Amino acid sequence: MTSFPSAARRVRDHAVPVERRLWALRGCALAFGPYGYRATWHHLLVSARIPRRLDDDPESLVRAVDELEAARLLWRAQEEQHRRDKAADRAQAQAQVWRVQLWRLAYCPDPEVHPHEPLPVVVGRLIRAYASGADWSAVCPVCGSARSLRQCCPGCGVDPRGPGVRSPDPTEHERWRRIWSRADRT
Repeated sequence: MTSFPSAARRVRDHAVPVERRLWALRGCALAFGPYGYRATWHHLLVSARIPRRLDDDPESLVRAVDELEAARLLWRAQEEQHRRDKAADRAQAQAQVWRVQLWRLAYCPDPEVHPHEPLPVVVGRLIRAYASGADWSAVCPVCGSARSLRQCCPGCGVDPRGPGVRSPDPTEHERWRRIWSRADRT
């Protein structure tokens, strides 16, 4: 797997065939997927309005990578600050699982149910919320909806338990195939 910056450059390179640019965007979403890969991918398809026929709007790929990269830059800045604090002995001693495991940021098990705001807005809100040390067991840090730690947020679909805790959906494979192929797009 290539690095996020390398894949992002390929997405923006108009000399690269549009299908390969789509695959490079996939690499970016695999490297940084705050909702989990599938929900992040669906979010990018919707927010950047990526069409089924990529030649109809190749700039949609650039819009998608720009949004994803802006969210990643927020995450990276927070990580750099944490490293500086740790080096200066100012870092909190407690283990912060959300920082270590990126999928803990805002995992959404249903790829079609995720926050609708731009990724940088959601990631910034989550970084501030988690860094505050507040107890998020009864309220979703993304949208503020009431929820328990044993269920997905009814407001935005974020599951605080992370991947691997839900029952398999018999329609999941077909739904994912339609999302990946952008079947509902023009």
